[in-house]
Amino acid sequence: MNVALTPPRQRKPARKPAGEPTSDAPVAPASGRPRRGLGFRLRQNWPLTLFLVPGTLVLLTFHYVPLGGNVIAFKDYLPFLGIGGSEWVGWDNFRILFNGDPAFLNALKNTLVITLVQTIFVFPAPIALALLLNSLVSERLKRVVQTIVYLPHFLSWVIVVAIFQQFLGGSGMLNNWLRSNGNDALSIIGNPDAFISLITSQVMWKDTGWATILFLAVLSTIPNELYEAASMDGASRTRQIWHITLPGMRGIIILLLILKIGDSLTVGFEQILLQQAAVGLHTSEVLDTYVYNNGVIGGNWGVSAAVGLAKGVVSVLLVLLANRIAHIFGEDGVYRREH
Repeated sequence: MNVALTPPRQRKPARKPAGEPTSDAPVAPASGRPRRGLGFRLRQNWPLTLFLVPGTLVLLTFHYVPLGGNVIAFKDYLPFLGIGGSEWVGWDNFRILFNGDPAFLNALKNTLVITLVQTIFVFPAPIALALLLNSLVSERLKRVVQTIVYLPHFLSWVIVVAIFQQFLGGSGMLNNWLRSNGNDALSIIGNPDAFISLITSQVMWKDTGWATILFLAVLSTIPNELYEAASMDGASRTRQIWHITLPGMRGIIILLLILKIGDSLTVGFEQILLQQAAVGLHTSEVLDTYVYNNGVIGGNWGVSAAVGLAKGVVSVLLVLLANRIAHIFGEDGVYRREH
C-alpha cells in the first residue's frame, strides 16, 4: 500500500503586537516617522521661529554678549584705557580669594550666614502659606487673601525699606506708640544685632505671597480621590498633609531648593545697599555689595570682576551638585538626564 507522505505542518510564528518592531525590520523612531533636523523644523515652523527672533536677540545682546566682559577679571582694568588697552595680569586679581583678605572673608561670612537664615525661615514660608490657603473652604476668602499677600511683591525695595522704617524706625509708629505709653523705644532700624532678622522679615513679607503661586498650582493637581480615600480610612488632616500633600509637592520643592542652593552666594543687593549705611560694612557687607563698593566706588575693577566671576562659577557648580543629589533620590531636578 502506497502511503503519501505529507510534510509536517509548520507552526506559524506568533504574531507580535502591532507596535513592536520585528527583528529584521529597521527600528523606526517612536513617533513613527524619521526624525527631522533642527533646520528643517525651523523652516517648517517659520512663523513661530519669526516670533522667537526678537526675544533671542534681546537674550543674546543683554545676557550672553556681556559675558565677554569677564575678561577684565584677568586685567588691571582702567575705564579710560578700555578692555583692549588695560594691562593683562593673569591670575593676580584672584589672589584675594586665597590670601585671606579680611574684607572679602567678612563679606563671604555674612553672605553665607544670611543665606542660611533665609533658607531656614524664608524657603518654607510659601509652602506653609500655600497649605493654609488650600485649606480654606470659602473660595472668595481664598482669593481675597491671595490678592493681599501677592501685592508686596510688586513694590520696589526702596518702598519696602521705607515702609519698614516708617513702622520700626526710631521715629516710627511703633516707637512713638511705645513712648506715648511710657515704654522705652526699641532699637531695630540701624541696630547691627537685629540686621539679619530685619532683612529676613522684609524678604518674607515681600516675596512669600508671590512664591505660593507655584505651590498652589501643584496642589491643584493632586487628585481629591486620595484625600477622600484617606479620610475614609480615618486619616487625620495632619496625616493627609504628611502622606499625600507633601509627597505630591516634593518635585517642585526639590527643584526650588536646588535653585536656592545655586543662588546661595547672591543675597538682596539693592535691599542691603539701601540699609548699609545705618549698620556699617562689617555687619552688612556681602559679596554683591563688596563687588560694588570695591569696583564701582573703589575703582578696583579687576579684583571685583574676579570675585564676581568666581562667585558665578561656584554657583553653577552648586547647582550641578544639588541636581546630582536630586537624581540619586529619583527626582528630575533642574534637568533630567536621559539614559
